[in-house]
Amino acid sequence: MSLISVNNLTFGYEGSYENIFENTSFEIDTDWKLGFIGRNGRGKTTFLKLLMGKYKYSGSITSSTNFDYFPFETNGELKTIDVAKNIIATFSLWEEEMSRCIAKNTENSMIRYGELLNLFSYNDGYIIDELIEKEIRKLKVNADVLSRKFNTLSNGEKTKVMLAALFLKKNNFLLIDEPTNHLDQEGRNCVAEYLNQKKGFILISHDRHFLDSTVDHILSINKCNIEVQKGNFSSWQENKSRRDNFEINQNEKLKKEINQLEESFRRTAGWSDLVEKSKIGTHVFDRGSVGHKAAKMMKRAKAIEQRKEKSIDEKKKLLKNIEKYDALKLIPQEYHKDILINADNLSLSFGERKILSNVSFTVKRGDRISIKGKNGSGKSSLIKILLGEIKNYDGTLNMGSNLNISFIPQDTSFLKGTFQNFIVNENINESIFRTLLAKLDMDSENFVKNLEELSEGQKKKVLIAKSLSQSSHIYIWDEPLNFIDVYSRIQIEELIKTFEPTMIFVEHDFTFSENIATQNIEL
Repeated sequence: MSLISVNNLTFGYEGSYENIFENTSFEIDTDWKLGFIGRNGRGKTTFLKLLMGKYKYSGSITSSTNFDYFPFETNGELKTIDVAKNIIATFSLWEEEMSRCIAKNTENSMIRYGELLNLFSYNDGYIIDELIEKEIRKLKVNADVLSRKFNTLSNGEKTKVMLAALFLKKNNFLLIDEPTNHLDQEGRNCVAEYLNQKKGFILISHDRHFLDSTVDHILSINKCNIEVQKGNFSSWQENKSRRDNFEINQNEKLKKEINQLEESFRRTAGWSDLVEKSKIGTHVFDRGSVGHKAAKMMKRAKAIEQRKEKSIDEKKKLLKNIEKYDALKLIPQEYHKDILINADNLSLSFGERKILSNVSFTVKRGDRISIKGKNGSGKSSLIKILLGEIKNYDGTLNMGSNLNISFIPQDTSFLKGTFQNFIVNENINESIFRTLLAKLDMDSENFVKNLEELSEGQKKKVLIAKSLSQSSHIYIWDEPLNFIDVYSRIQIEELIKTFEPTMIFVEHDFTFSENIATQNIEL
């Protein structure tokens, strides 16, 4: 066990109006399985990169451990086995450092030499190949991928190989940044089981079910602070909800109390003035007694004023970390018939590879259909058939006439140029589009950036806002929630349950799919 201590950390990107971190301090234990959560743009990935020493900052981050970051930059042209070896370590670098240790011949350098010698013997020769093969089998990856070029692997296979290689490294603390993107549900469950066998990592994820399955502590970037809490996501959410409700009730209580104190102060101060004025004139026989009474009432008024100021100070401390999010709106277009799409025995092959086989389904008004299946089972291909992008399929597909479809693709790499050009080119209602992005916690300063400069989560929000701004008969979404923060996921869930649009979607977030799907297509 060792500690990572963060003291008075302050950091902001050049040209940004505000710092991401401001005099931030906390400690974490390297034995923890730490889930790292917070809204998009709060600085989760930035913090991991600060741990890696990528940026300059003020304050201090102290730790006796080394860090490794996922995803790892790789050469896709290499064989997968060589990529894995490069991730674990490079023999030549070991040998160079061992030589430097011998040359120094100090106590510390010789301790380091012993560590490197242990690593070298651990990874030497055929032993390393066997270790890699054994480790990827734990993640249900076939050993034959090791002989293939890395860039021929699926996203899920790449994720699993990189995680396996990183966990084979000795004495390093892993910083795992959103490993579930593009992983199917089975893949997520497999990675969750794998991580349960490990200890010592920070995991950024927005998948609530995945977090509950893997972590024992939560590090949360809130609106005004960073907090560390023991437990998984659900326990953290329950505690936060309880604390938020207490603060909301306390705020209302203090608001009423402040109003009552203001009224009491005005009344008491007014009486004091009237009594003081009554000393004037020949009708007063004991001006000293009247003055004493006025002073007493003024003293009471000041005490009331002090109580009011104390209540105001208490009230100012409340509600600072409550994540406020306005309800999103959607106006689906009503279709004139009950059935929008009917598919019968759809099949698709690429060469000898069978992608889809005899898929049949019907989409009626109000249906929200989740397409489920492993990576490579043809989910995206089925969507491309529905969109008319793939035409060489077998079977029968009847799409409703004049069907208006709103589509969200997986890929965001095509987003380039200014917001304004995007709005004009896509014929988007600018007012609705900007309002939706604001409600999804997109800061206005992002609107002056080019789209390619946005984070992946922000790019996804652009596509979601575009789709929601369109009044359509059916909404077809292909993995819309990759990189999207938990609060925005909840907003989108509530929107769909409220407005009940007709939908076909692919999404591996178990909680989201369970909450909104009315039926499933299993591929």
